[in-house]
Amino acid sequence: MSEEKRTPFYDKHVKLDAKIVNFAGFMMPISYEGINAEHLQIRKNVGVFDVSHMGEFNVEGKNALEYLQMLTINDVSSLLDGQVQYTAMCYNDGGIVDDLLLYRFNENKFLMVVNGSNVEKDFKWAKDHLIKGVDLKNNSDQVGLLAIQGPNSLKTLQKLTDVNLQDIDFYHFTEGKLAGIDMIISRTGYTGELGFELYHEISDSEKLWDAIFEAGKEYNIKPVGLGARDTLRMEMKYCLYGNDIDKTTNPIEARLGWITKLNCGDFIGKDAILKVKKEKPNRRLVIFKMKGRRIARHGYKIFIGDKEVGIVTSGTQSPSLKEGIGIGYVKRGHTKTGNEIDIDIRGKKYEAVIVKPPVVDSSPF
Repeated sequence: MSEEKRTPFYDKHVKLDAKIVNFAGFMMPISYEGINAEHLQIRKNVGVFDVSHMGEFNVEGKNALEYLQMLTINDVSSLLDGQVQYTAMCYNDGGIVDDLLLYRFNENKFLMVVNGSNVEKDFKWAKDHLIKGVDLKNNSDQVGLLAIQGPNSLKTLQKLTDVNLQDIDFYHFTEGKLAGIDMIISRTGYTGELGFELYHEISDSEKLWDAIFEAGKEYNIKPVGLGARDTLRMEMKYCLYGNDIDKTTNPIEARLGWITKLNCGDFIGKDAILKVKKEKPNRRLVIFKMKGRRIARHGYKIFIGDKEVGIVTSGTQSPSLKEGIGIGYVKRGHTKTGNEIDIDIRGKKYEAVIVKPPVVDSSPF
């Protein structure tokens, strides 16, 4: 068993009496004062996530663009310098290796940001498909990453930089100084709120943390754990690898067709995905609300009457709505918004309804 890792902010979490667990091989904070309070802190104000467990791969060289176009399912050639792209890597059978972000610095230099639980697997996959003229490096252990999210995130961070953060569009980034530290300032996040992600050298991590919390004092800025990160992303119907998508799911059934560009050259898994799209997937990923107070959990079966039609992949009590919500796969023909379904919870069925995402009125724009 591999040794548990610590992020550069670990001592900060301990000092703040965070509830810490092993997540993706790292000792990570799940919560500080409680998931509900931290969730609402992001929706209404501003909070800070340590997401340094994420993986960062540098992709450079004269054939970097060609390589990434083959390795991922979105159209990398459409990216402009300073733009970020949500995409995925797939196996030959169309199953998902991982979903990820691609950062374009120029046509010969990119950054791949992958899920923390998949770093070793993803790097091996990327390395096994490397082509000439590309240099691939795993810099995950050298990079610290903070996500500052919420309506007051821009006001907080603007105090610390001469970069005009208003000028950074959604899913774009710039390189600059913040709190006197060189970093990538990215207009991205996993919450559905206004927010930024800050990539920096781990030697600067504690200085950055202290500066952000000092700048955010007037907004009562607070640290937020991975528990609230999960409930926030569920309200937006953002997929979590290992729950909603994995090697057994394809992008079409996961409703990731919008990032799957089948008319932009060959990529790994294209033929299998084309086949699924042509024949139509047997199931689709939906989001639903519970009608009562029960909570759907991963692995619970979904029914319509006596007919089993799907399975829950993620579920929680929405702190914003005070209602149970869930994500799951439902068989074709039963996925329409408004359709009533039943969730089997320990042998008893409870009513739910398929709804249109997101379930909260929130926007990162």
